[in-house]
Amino acid sequence: MFDKILIANRGEIACRVIKTARKMGIQTVAVYSDADKNALHVEMADEAVHIGPPQANQSYIVIDKIMEAIRQSGAQAVHPGYGFLSENPKFAQALEAEGVAFIGPPVKAIEAMGDKITSKKIAKEAGVSTVPGYMGLIEDADEAVKISTDIGYPVMIKASAGGGGKGMRIAWNDEEAREGFQSSKNEAASSFGDDRIFIEKFVTQPRHIEIQVLADTHGNAVYLHERECSIQRRNQKVVEEAPSPFLDPETRRAMGEQAVALAQAVGYASAGTVEFIVDGDKNFFFLEMNTRLQVEHPVTELITGIDLVEQMIRIAGGEALSIRQEDLKINGWAIENRLYAEDPYRGFLPSIGRLTRYRPPAEGPLGDGIVRNDTGVFEGGEISMYYDPMIAKLCTWGETREIAIETMRNALDSFEVEGIGHNLPFVAAVMDHPKFVSGDMTTAFIEEEYPDGFQGVTLEEGELRRVAAAAAAMNRVAEIRRARISGTLDNHERLVGDDWVVAMKTGLPDEAGPWTVRIAADQDGSTITFEEGDSLRVEGDWTPGQSLARMQVDGRPLVLKVDKITQGLRLRSRGADLQVYARTPRQAELVALMPEKLPPDTSKMLLCPMPGLIVKIDVEEGQQVQEGQALCTVEAMKMENILRAERSGTVAKINAGPGDSLAVDDVIMEFE
Repeated sequence: MFDKILIANRGEIACRVIKTARKMGIQTVAVYSDADKNALHVEMADEAVHIGPPQANQSYIVIDKIMEAIRQSGAQAVHPGYGFLSENPKFAQALEAEGVAFIGPPVKAIEAMGDKITSKKIAKEAGVSTVPGYMGLIEDADEAVKISTDIGYPVMIKASAGGGGKGMRIAWNDEEAREGFQSSKNEAASSFGDDRIFIEKFVTQPRHIEIQVLADTHGNAVYLHERECSIQRRNQKVVEEAPSPFLDPETRRAMGEQAVALAQAVGYASAGTVEFIVDGDKNFFFLEMNTRLQVEHPVTELITGIDLVEQMIRIAGGEALSIRQEDLKINGWAIENRLYAEDPYRGFLPSIGRLTRYRPPAEGPLGDGIVRNDTGVFEGGEISMYYDPMIAKLCTWGETREIAIETMRNALDSFEVEGIGHNLPFVAAVMDHPKFVSGDMTTAFIEEEYPDGFQGVTLEEGELRRVAAAAAAMNRVAEIRRARISGTLDNHERLVGDDWVVAMKTGLPDEAGPWTVRIAADQDGSTITFEEGDSLRVEGDWTPGQSLARMQVDGRPLVLKVDKITQGLRLRSRGADLQVYARTPRQAELVALMPEKLPPDTSKMLLCPMPGLIVKIDVEEGQQVQEGQALCTVEAMKMENILRAERSGTVAKINAGPGDSLAVDDVIMEFE
């Protein structure tokens, strides 16, 4: 077995590999760019080697720099994680020439399966069901349009060397095919150094289900069941679970056996994933094979008890698999939510900045389930514009899917993240969405359920009343504290009345309340009686200044993230973001007379929706534009985003040009 391995990656996956290596008694070497000098993976590793500037194409994906770090550290093997060099055959070849083990598959398997065009041809020859499409190289946009027309819209335009949702576009007509071809080609060249594109039929109402495989160099191969990855945005997974709520044992076995057959056909060894598109009738079609560890591997580990990273290391060390197919049972259910530094209220566009608060829920038992959190950041750390915006992978396990979901809800409510935009409200909303809860979902879930974008969460009336009751009790605690500080009576509670009016601003068009309540407090908590006569019992040990309140309301747990705002509290629960005010009846009367401050009018401006770089301006001052017309292209975190006109108008002024770096809400152009 190896004494020292180098991890050619960063962030949470580097930390994940270090944990297993440490468990196995193997020393680890981290590599880092200027931007990652103080990163968590650098701190966790036994040693670290600097490899260059922040840009990945000048550091993490420069093979020569990684090879020099290997020589400098004396590492005997390299784990590539995912992304970066993980599926680059040239890197694997360089390691082989150096006499260093690659903790991944053989070069020939990477070449065969890592190239999506070649892999589809091999899969078809091996008898694996494949999606109709054009596997040849496409020279230009005109040819892309012709091929798309021949296949029949809608089509998926994909980078041959792609992954992680980059270099992918869905086209429903000729114009989108032409535009998508060029954008995919540009993204592919930028992210992978390979701009080859292929086109295939886009299967409508699909589910994305993948099979995890393990194979060794002794001819043994097994499948570790499936993961459902249907909830995606911009073709990148957000929520994953294992097993799938859709598959039956027969389909699971058929998919698993095909996945193993494909792996053996290309001489695969290591962990790998065979991805399928599955339609409503459980017909499945080969999509691609990822010749690496997947982001969502923790859910497989949770239901099988197999450490995939450990297996990869042992296979690379020449050991035979000690696992047989009959040993691999499904134990319980696991769910993963990817926490991204992106703003769901702005179409999931990336966000960067400092994590002023980062306090994940404790790993281990939570209620009837278990929490696991794979992360690579820390409070006070920076989310950089140079890399993938993932912050953490929050996973929960339960004996049933219902328990796993409920555990995830409570874990999300306990997860504190401040300083950046993030998608916690969105994934919390998904966990409560009827379609997800029922298991009835497709890869079009986000587009179908949030056609106008994610606008926030509206809690049911009963849940709002629970929050209102908790807020009233919490306000009473805060008022007593203020009375102790400023009052002169020994019994400060006499300064705090029993009658209050609770009002909420939900951030949505429909506001909640106001509720007139009476508080009857005792040593163990408070009974909140609403004007209509119904009461809710509130118990908890929250004190002012605590950022998390764990309450019991009406005998059920209620976890609230708490921030002080003027004359009230900002409370967040189950994806809802509420401004809650508890006022005396007289204060409520006076507030009702106050005029409301209106936000500034930006309806005639194009604002930059994310921190990014202007790649192209498509219009000129004085030009008439139509609804849907491309105005400019902004690049952020290697993704090109085309900004379009929301309505017809005339460009009055252009404030930015190609090469300009802009912050969120910077004005790109103005309209008459």
